[in-house]
Amino acid sequence: MSLRARRSLRTGAVVAAAVVAGAAAVGFAKLCDAAMSAHAHLVAAWPWLGPALLIVGLPLCVWLMHRLAPAAAGSGIPQVIAAGEIGRGRGLDGEKIHDDRVSMRTALVKVALAALLLVCGGSIGREGPTVQVVAAVMVFLTSWLRGGPGRRTLLIAGGAAGVSAAFNTPIAGIVFAVEELARGFDKRANTVVILAVVSAGVAAYALGGNYAYFGDMSGAAGWKAWFSAALIGVVSGLVGGLFSRLMAAILVGDNPVKRWKDARPVRFAAICGVVAAAAAVLSGGVTYGAGYTEAKSLLFGRFASGWDLAAGKWLATLSAAASGAPGGIFAPSLATGAGIGALFAHLAPWAGGREAVTLGMAGYLAGVVQAPLTSAVILMEMTRDPGLVGPLLLCTLIARRCSEAVAPTPLYHALARAWTRPRRRVARASSQGGQAPPAGDGAASSLMHLARRLL
Repeated sequence: MSLRARRSLRTGAVVAAAVVAGAAAVGFAKLCDAAMSAHAHLVAAWPWLGPALLIVGLPLCVWLMHRLAPAAAGSGIPQVIAAGEIGRGRGLDGEKIHDDRVSMRTALVKVALAALLLVCGGSIGREGPTVQVVAAVMVFLTSWLRGGPGRRTLLIAGGAAGVSAAFNTPIAGIVFAVEELARGFDKRANTVVILAVVSAGVAAYALGGNYAYFGDMSGAAGWKAWFSAALIGVVSGLVGGLFSRLMAAILVGDNPVKRWKDARPVRFAAICGVVAAAAAVLSGGVTYGAGYTEAKSLLFGRFASGWDLAAGKWLATLSAAASGAPGGIFAPSLATGAGIGALFAHLAPWAGGREAVTLGMAGYLAGVVQAPLTSAVILMEMTRDPGLVGPLLLCTLIARRCSEAVAPTPLYHALARAWTRPRRRVARASSQGGQAPPAGDGAASSLMHLARRLL
């Protein structure tokens, strides 16, 4: 086979894998929507069932996750970032390395448990898990390729396609790949990422239609929007940074809370369930699920104040994420930011309600993940409001700077270290001795034990 034919075959394989991955993302989205709808019907019939499901559901999901696929924990984006460290996925002896962080088993468990937690009313999103699921599909379907794009490039492309398909925001998917997953990469990787995003986007469009995540709200931004952007950026950045700092401390820090959580993960998840249930009761039930409906309602001015959503969603999302249960923080962060923006508009009548809510979503997301370009672009594409591009960029940049003062290390990269370090030691031991050390061998054993129980 000629070189050109081999290149065409590799390109076709990447496109086909991206199309399948995009279809998987749409299917996951529909499953999550059905799960939230089921929860809404249950709570409408029996209101007391909402808090009860959280108290039972969080520890149940954590227990199942530890039994079935520990790498399905949390958002999934840190696992994708960490998985890119294994080159082409083969050891020094040429044998394929099984990576549970982006395996199909982990992806399937992630899908099932995220949907289960949404049925229970957990404050989680599907966007982060979609990144891990799509990356796993891309790696699985292209594992037979020789030459061409490397494994890390395919993981980055899969992650970008996941964001694109989850939000129907292709530009944001590419920006997210460059800004967050890769932190810069070469020209060939750029091409593969764009190809994967376009292919997954075609599949998502064919199955889900062309839609704006929050609807089309185009308009023109005045000077008030610029002034609001600066103020909202400070507040949302500090609040998002606090969320990020607490998350990192609980999940990867060195403190008594983290050590107790590692020793008793199911009990810790039960406590998180109680806290999430309390947040739901005190907020009047606006903290259940991803928060899409509540955020959209605020965008259209259907709430006088966003205090219940801002405070309740912040606490409920922290509880769900800190428990280690499968689920993302993207959509809940948007809902929390919407509450912050609505509260700002309520306190400052001169601020436009819709503009403040949009800026709050972008600013808080940038404060949590410290990815200002992604946050600004994703809100621009979600609302299809190009008039707010300038204020959005200003808000997210200020939010990122304020967040860094509270949490110096970006959240996803802080969490990725926990998924990278134990496996580096094991991989090194494997290359030297042919296999990982047995369970009783000192430091390596401790690291393996930590890797299994970390989240």
